[in-house]
Amino acid sequence: MITASEYTFKILRYDAKEPEAEPFFETYRIKVLTGLTVLGVLLRIRDEIDGTLSFRSSCRSAVCGSCAMVINGKIDLACRTQVATFGSNTIVLEPLPNFEIIKDLVVDMTPFWNMYEKIKPYLIRTSADPEKEIEQSEEERSRIDQFVNCILCASCYGACPVLARDPEYAGPAALAKLERFALDSRDERPASALDAVNDEKGVWGCDTILRCIEACPKDVRPTDSIVSLRKKLIKHKLFGKGIR
Repeated sequence: MITASEYTFKILRYDAKEPEAEPFFETYRIKVLTGLTVLGVLLRIRDEIDGTLSFRSSCRSAVCGSCAMVINGKIDLACRTQVATFGSNTIVLEPLPNFEIIKDLVVDMTPFWNMYEKIKPYLIRTSADPEKEIEQSEEERSRIDQFVNCILCASCYGACPVLARDPEYAGPAALAKLERFALDSRDERPASALDAVNDEKGVWGCDTILRCIEACPKDVRPTDSIVSLRKKLIKHKLFGKGIR
């Protein structure tokens, strides 16, 4: 038998187009059926109670990453978080930290994408184009599997304490993606490509306290990639070795 329980949702509201307005929490009381996700509740609130509420969503399957937010103090995807998993009947929703708020739970992702673009997140080839696809063994593929799983939800970016004090820091997602391509057997970027992150704004700025790992909904470990990039830089600078 499907049952419904009443929950109180406290959602941070703010509109950047009204700069004189202060952020505030708006309360919504709604009956929730067993199995409904936080995103499902947000859609109901918007469609049935308050059409002015703003948030991002798309796939509803934890694939696109667009519904990342803070749920009862923990960063997660609203589409994969079931309301019934919380012990309390009060759920607080806030936008991702380390971003400027556009409206309500929608944040300006521009800094995140700018850092992502800087690391050149695509295969770089210097050899002539092959006649057919470049073969990759299962072992070679396994080296990048973890980082391929990144869905660019920016949860790690929001959780990073370094970005809270230094907005110019590259951030965990960008550095994890750089490691993904540095490990890819098909990529031919030179070791000098790592020079762009060889400073306190890059790999040396990380505090290695693992909050990015805790926040990732896909079990990617950005801190591991940052440590690996540091080792690659040291080997290149001291011994002239490449990035693989």
